[in-house]
Amino acid sequence: MAAYNKVVSDLHASFATGKTKTKEWRMAQLLALLNFIEKESDGIAEALAKDLSKPFLESIVFECDTVRNEIVEALDKLDEWMGKKKAEKNLLTLLDSAFVMSEPLGVVLIIGAWNYPFQLTLGPLVGAIAAGNCAIVKPSEISISSSQFMEKKLLEYLDPECIKIITGGVPETTSLLTNRFDHIFYTGSTAVGKIIYKAAAEHLTPVTLELGGKSPAIIDNTSDLAIVARRMMWGKLCNSGQTCISPDYVLCTKENLNFLIEECKSAIYEFHNGDSKRTPHFSRIINKHHFQRLKQMLDKTEGTVAYGGTIDEDSLYISPTLLVNVKESDCVMQEEIFGPIMPFLTVSDMDEAIEFVNKRPKPLVIYLFTKDNQLIKQVSRETLSGAMVTNDVFMNMSLTSLPFGGVGDSGIGSSHGIYAFQAFSHMRAHFVKKQNMEFMNQFRYPPYNDKNLKIIRWALERTPHCQRNPILLALPYIALAILFAILFKLLHSLIF
Repeated sequence: MAAYNKVVSDLHASFATGKTKTKEWRMAQLLALLNFIEKESDGIAEALAKDLSKPFLESIVFECDTVRNEIVEALDKLDEWMGKKKAEKNLLTLLDSAFVMSEPLGVVLIIGAWNYPFQLTLGPLVGAIAAGNCAIVKPSEISISSSQFMEKKLLEYLDPECIKIITGGVPETTSLLTNRFDHIFYTGSTAVGKIIYKAAAEHLTPVTLELGGKSPAIIDNTSDLAIVARRMMWGKLCNSGQTCISPDYVLCTKENLNFLIEECKSAIYEFHNGDSKRTPHFSRIINKHHFQRLKQMLDKTEGTVAYGGTIDEDSLYISPTLLVNVKESDCVMQEEIFGPIMPFLTVSDMDEAIEFVNKRPKPLVIYLFTKDNQLIKQVSRETLSGAMVTNDVFMNMSLTSLPFGGVGDSGIGSSHGIYAFQAFSHMRAHFVKKQNMEFMNQFRYPPYNDKNLKIIRWALERTPHCQRNPILLALPYIALAILFAILFKLLHSLIF
C-alpha cells in the first residue's frame, strides 16, 4: 500500500507543475495514444484472442477503432472543449465579463473491465488526457493477457511522469482506493460499483460508474422478424454475450414467439455456418468462474431450451442458447446474464412490456424493434434507461457524439466524446468586473432603501420567454443605450 501512496503522491506532484494543463501536452499524449492503437493493433488482437478467443474483426472494430475514434474526436475538438464559453448576463452585469472554463480535476483513477479491456480502459483515458489530468490506469486482472500487454507497451508511448499503469487484483484495487483521487472512473458490475462508490465517498471523490443490468429487447407485431433476429442475435453473440449493452432478454407477443425463435435459429446458423463450436467467429467465456455461473443458470432454469444448451468446460464454450417458457421469477431473470443465453418472455401487448421493464431496475439500454412511430414515442416517454436504441443494437456506440452511461443501478455519469471530457473536468465559473464606474454600484450598498430595491429587482428580473413582450423586453437596453449616448456626448463636449 505504501508503494501506491508514493505513486499517487508523485502524480499529484506532477499535476502541480501545470504540465498536463497545456494544450501541447494534451495533444502530444493523444497523438501518442493514437500511435499506440495503430502500431500495436495486431498485438492487441492477439492478447484478446488469448483472453477471450475474440474474433479478429471484433478486436479491431470494438477495441481498436472505437478508441481510435475517441482520440480523433478529442484531437479535432480540443480547442473547442478547452475554450472559453461565454455566459449570459443581466443588466447588473452588462459591462462585466462572465464565462466558463473547463479545468482538469487533478489525478484520476480509471478501473477497466475484462470484457472489452482496451476499449473500456483506454476510452476513458482519452477523456482524462484531453481534460488535462494525470491518471492511474488499472486494467482488469481477469483479462490477463490484455492487462499484461498494456503494462508492457502503453508507457512506451505515454508520459510516464503523468500516466501510470498498475496491475493486480482485488488487494491492489482495494489498496489504491484508500488514496485520494480527484475522480474515479469504474466500469464493471453494479455490486463492485457500490464498493467503489463507498470508497470514493470517504474522500468526497466524484465518480463515473459504467455498470450494467438487464437490457430488454422489446419486439412488437409490426416488426420484420427476420431482420430483427439477425440484428438482435448479432448483438447478443458478439463477445459471446459478455457485453454490458448486450440484449439480455426478449419481450414479445405470443403470436410472434414461434416465428421469432425460428428466425433466431436461422440467424445463428448463418453467422456460425451451422457450427458455433468450431467457427472462428464466436468468442469463449472468459474463465471457469464465469463459465460455472452460466452453467448453473442452464442447470437451474425452469425455462425450455428451444435451441442450443450445449457446453464444453475444457474450451469454456457455451453454445448460443434460446430459452422459452421463461417466467419472471426464473433464475435467468434475477441478474445480468453476461453470456450467450437469451430468454424469451411473452406479453399480451406493448403496454404490458413497458410495465414489465418499469418494474425492474433501470437498464443500461432499452432495445425496441417496431415500425410504429407512436410506440417509439410511448416507450421513450414512459420508460427510463441509459440509452434507447430502436431497430438495431450497439450502433449508438459508433457515435462519439452520443453519451454512453447508465441511470440508477446501471450507472452514474456518462462518457464518450465531450461527455468523457466533461466527466474529467471541473466547469469553473469566471466573473470579471473592472475597478471603475463605481457610481453604477451605489444602489446595492447599505444603507438600503425602497428605491434601490426597486432598481435591483428591475435589473435582475427575468420573465419566461413565453410571457415576454419583445418591445418591453428591449426597452431597458434602449434606455441604457440612450444613457451611454448622453454620457458620451457630455464627455466629448467637456474634452473638446
